[in-house]
Amino acid sequence: MAKADSATRLSLNSSIDFLLLLRLLVLLLPLICGASNQPNIEGEALIEFLTALKDSNEKIKDWDSHFVSPCFSWSHVTCINGSVVSLSFPSIGFTGTLSPSITRLKFLVSLDLQHNSLSGGLPDSLSSMSNLQNLNLAHNNFNGSIPSSWGRLSNLKHLVVRGNHLSGSIPESLVNVTGLIELDLSSNDFTGKIPQQLFSIPTFNFTATHLTCDNNLKQPCISSSSVPVSKRNSKVQILVTIASVGAFSLLLLGAFFGYRFHRVHKLKQDVFVDVAGEDECKISFGQIRRFSFREMQLSTDNFSESNIIGQGGYGKVYRGVLVDNTRVAVKRLMDYHSPGGEAAFMREVHLISIAVHKNLLRLIGFCTTSTERILVYPFMQNLSVAYRLRDLKPGEKGLDWPTRKRIAFGTAHGLEYLHEHCEPKIIHRDMKAANILLNDEFEAVLGDFGLAKLVDAKVTHVTTQVRGTMGHIAPEYLSTGKSSEKTDVFGYGITLLELVTGQRAIDFSRLEEEEDVLLLDHIKKLLREKRIEDILDGNLKNYEGKEVETILQVAMLCTQSSPEDRPRMAEVVSMLEGVGLAERWAEWEHLEQVRIQEFSIMPHKFLWGEDSTHDQEAIQLSQAR
Repeated sequence: MAKADSATRLSLNSSIDFLLLLRLLVLLLPLICGASNQPNIEGEALIEFLTALKDSNEKIKDWDSHFVSPCFSWSHVTCINGSVVSLSFPSIGFTGTLSPSITRLKFLVSLDLQHNSLSGGLPDSLSSMSNLQNLNLAHNNFNGSIPSSWGRLSNLKHLVVRGNHLSGSIPESLVNVTGLIELDLSSNDFTGKIPQQLFSIPTFNFTATHLTCDNNLKQPCISSSSVPVSKRNSKVQILVTIASVGAFSLLLLGAFFGYRFHRVHKLKQDVFVDVAGEDECKISFGQIRRFSFREMQLSTDNFSESNIIGQGGYGKVYRGVLVDNTRVAVKRLMDYHSPGGEAAFMREVHLISIAVHKNLLRLIGFCTTSTERILVYPFMQNLSVAYRLRDLKPGEKGLDWPTRKRIAFGTAHGLEYLHEHCEPKIIHRDMKAANILLNDEFEAVLGDFGLAKLVDAKVTHVTTQVRGTMGHIAPEYLSTGKSSEKTDVFGYGITLLELVTGQRAIDFSRLEEEEDVLLLDHIKKLLREKRIEDILDGNLKNYEGKEVETILQVAMLCTQSSPEDRPRMAEVVSMLEGVGLAERWAEWEHLEQVRIQEFSIMPHKFLWGEDSTHDQEAIQLSQAR
């Protein structure tokens, strides 16, 4: 018995140690990231960069020069391992210049400034950005020539400067950028001859310029989609040969399409996609449709910024309309270089497509190219739970208590299906109110499930390699990077607190009044003080007290620090209906009293330095036991 008590005490101490460390980390983040004596180099560079861009419309409001941590919460910024790798500012309305301070972002891979009103010359200093792969400056007012030093951008793959006022000749040094797969210099004032080697680039566009192929050819319109320019002394025999080959090819094509029609008809409209592999397996997608990239462009007005309805760690979501007038949501994944390439993407799309449940977002189709991964879903006109809780516009309908209760039940059923009834099971990994969509009847429809396996898990908007959102991430996932269905249970518990309070999972504004910036800590404090009325969302006018109590109790059980203590989603569904909740809640209250007593007798001493091993101990002790 003494050994059991000792083991229990060690487990509690371990959990308390980790939670204390986590809370201290959250509290110190503004100080660590914003300390004036050790400023963030990339943060300072971005502030200078933004100043030069002249954001006169004040579209970028969340960049704070006193909190220079761009990887924590700044919009339009993507980070990997705490370093800025991508900046995306299309159609923002910038009117300034491109500052050389951008070169201090040593790990920058992608810079997108298309469709602004930037002017001035192209900085010669960009040549030092050895990791740059994508540079899109299209449709601005840049002038001058392309710096010859840009030939040193050895990793550059996409260079797009169309629609500017650039002049001069194409620098010969560009032929040294052997990895280019796209070069678009169209609609500029370039003159001179196009280096012959540039015609080997897969996609090029020199139209609407004054460039020529050689001294005898004066056509200014040349692109990889144009009919190739041929010499005028072609032999008649060549034409005859081409005609013969063409006729034979037509016969082969006719036979091929006849065979394909027969096969498709025989398979009763089932769509099959061949996936390269050792078994040459075939993946059946049933009614899932494969769209062309052109269809996606047309449906979203070429991915117009005005059609964006959501944006997060996985990419951007656009409002779209298909040719049959079906309204859709088009999710353009940010990291298309998923492990395993296209075959892996296909398998994961198949995994998502077979998860069919009324509380899960149905996949309509997908699009995949060498550089794109796109998913197509039904459009949800009532948007997300997060929007209805916190971002309503005047006159729009909020969420009453019966609707919030129905959302809690629907989301639980959806997660239970993913965990218990899918083979293999699907773990969401980013459970939050923003990922719960609402259909026409305001029923919960869980979206973004399975996406964590579709993209590289290293790409994230938080500074760890964990996929998720601060405040919703379970302690064991944050410390070890290992997720399970219990990770989703923790996120679901935080989501229940969002539903009851209407608040965000993490809110630094609470620092002004108290120490609890985490919603979970804030609610625990109010529960201890019996201040239930202070927990409820002020927008709730009518509610059932007993039902609110049930939701809060389930939330507390789901957000316990140890994953072994959390219920499975099947148990959560039962407890929401009142089955087995009383017993579990009594156990929780007893443990909570023990935790409080343990905390009160602990020495309040923290070691925080380069030699400290406190964080490593917390990581080890928080693993499964």
